Amino acid sequence: MSDIIHLLPESVANQIAAGEVIQRPASVIKELVENAIDAGAGEIYVLVTDAGKTCIQVIDDGKGMSETDARLAFERHATSKIQNASDLFALHTMGFRGEALASIAAVAEIELKTRQADQELGTRLLLSGSRLEAQEPVACSPGSNFSVKNLFFNVPARRKFLKSNSTELSNILTEFERIALVNPQVAFYLYSNDSEVFNLPVMPLRQRIMSIFGKKLNQQLLSVDVDTSMIKVSGFVAKPETARKKGSHQYFFVNGRYMRHPYFHKAVMEAYDQLIPAGEQISYFIYFEVDPASIDVNIHPTKTEIKFENEQAIWQILSAAVKETLGRFNAVPTIDFDTEDMPDIPAFEQARPIEPPQVHYNTDFNPFKSAASSAYFQEKGKGERTTSNKGWEALYDGITPSDRTDTASVEEAIPDEGMEWKIPAAPSSEPAASLLPSTPRTGMEQGGTHFQLKGRYILTSVKSGVMLIDQHRAHIRILYERYMHLLQQKKGSSQGVLFPEIVQLPPSEATILEGIMDDLNAIGFDLSPLGGGSYAVNGIPEGTEGLNPVEMVRDMVHTAMEKGKNVKEDIQSLLALTLARAASIVYGQVLSEEEMANLVDCLFASPTPNYTPDGKTILATIKEDEIEKLFK
Repeated sequence: MSDIIHLLPESVANQIAAGEVIQRPASVIKELVENAIDAGAGEIYVLVTDAGKTCIQVIDDGKGMSETDARLAFERHATSKIQNASDLFALHTMGFRGEALASIAAVAEIELKTRQADQELGTRLLLSGSRLEAQEPVACSPGSNFSVKNLFFNVPARRKFLKSNSTELSNILTEFERIALVNPQVAFYLYSNDSEVFNLPVMPLRQRIMSIFGKKLNQQLLSVDVDTSMIKVSGFVAKPETARKKGSHQYFFVNGRYMRHPYFHKAVMEAYDQLIPAGEQISYFIYFEVDPASIDVNIHPTKTEIKFENEQAIWQILSAAVKETLGRFNAVPTIDFDTEDMPDIPAFEQARPIEPPQVHYNTDFNPFKSAASSAYFQEKGKGERTTSNKGWEALYDGITPSDRTDTASVEEAIPDEGMEWKIPAAPSSEPAASLLPSTPRTGMEQGGTHFQLKGRYILTSVKSGVMLIDQHRAHIRILYERYMHLLQQKKGSSQGVLFPEIVQLPPSEATILEGIMDDLNAIGFDLSPLGGGSYAVNGIPEGTEGLNPVEMVRDMVHTAMEKGKNVKEDIQSLLALTLARAASIVYGQVLSEEEMANLVDCLFASPTPNYTPDGKTILATIKEDEIEKLFK
């Protein structure tokens, strides 16, 4: 039998590595920009065409490479960051494995121009699919200039699974924001299809955050600064009143590297316990500085997950630091006894006897002697009627005695001053059985048959027993069907607002909004761009009056970002569901009988009344035999 195990060709091995390291155009930009930072660049320019599918160009003014280094940099596991295994525990650079450039070259066409500052000429390299096409001297500026074209040109399956341009550009901007947030000492510039998206000169960290996410964030941030022998924690957390369900900016950085860490996220949220509503999130930008030997950044191909040696101790330090910040800036609600409006609380005197409070009331008060009844009573103490009502019979001139109440009965209805008033007994009510429905209608029963339970459920009788309907979910299903119809027919009616509101979005979210703008217009939104990621909300869908239009737009943008949908129909479904959730009736809202009947009728007119669009149960039935078992 012949041997069956063999070594993979270098090009195939590089493509396999690229599948882990290079997932989309944003991955290319992340690797190239991090390499530029490691090279000591002070300015970095990123230019993308067609969201990076056609071309990605990264230009820096770092130290550059020699002719030999430029050629060797594209070999697998070629790196200048480490020499031996022990260096893995003392990393101070972004890249170290030497797989990035080799992986990019395996799935794209690359042109590199690089020159060291002390050299007169630089080097130009052309590579395609890991194969060197040309190498020659060239005149260029100090630093490196990478041009990556036709990404995944030789892996059609990978290229086919790339998302739309707006989604891929949003991913690029997200990666760019993460790098810019942790390197305020570097100037960053990003252009998309020759349009400037980011212009971030060197600036302090707080100003860098505002430059990316808007100046409004400046009033929301509280600074965190704690230094211990184990870890140094710095950065900013948001005030509790800025919490919201979606769209919070949450970032952790360790030694200049972005990371995801759900465990530390819980530490931050634990500090806000009882300060923000359940299910809502707050923004934070937290930077850790630890000994590199106490962390492992090599557990994930993209290096976004990091293992800590003392996670539990860091959890406690982080939670305490955030709590201290909230207390130091009075973000926790307290009672202020120094204000002038505080009530005067008398001092307790032990020698003073304790007496029950005295209740004072007027024994001569008679409600029938008020101004409204002065026509019937005379002065206090007299039981005779006043003369002002003499001739009141003239009001009934022209009315036959059969059409009016007899004078005597009217006079008998006027009470004397000393008469004792009693509440008359209620007339005998009809039997309880008469309140039950009798005529069935489409499986439901009519005639006062709907009852509301705890402001959440609608109870109604059906042939098989009792049906419980979740009013909030039922309304979501109804509105979802309505908005989907408007989207498909492009006939959404818009309700103009008296004063347009401004929604400010970072570039990564603004690109998503541009991609769904046509669908928002079809629903009934009227948005006009103001530049710089700002949009004026001039109109909202009819039926959503009273809702916050800015939050509605944000929710739909964030939902589209989270789901990452690419098909137009899926985007429309997401928009319809998000708007339906925002506009539906809330739990606790009291409904009239007519409103409940209309809600039930509209629900059963839907093709799928049993479940919400996201699969949650709307109604449940308690069968009659189950009810009978309860009373045995």
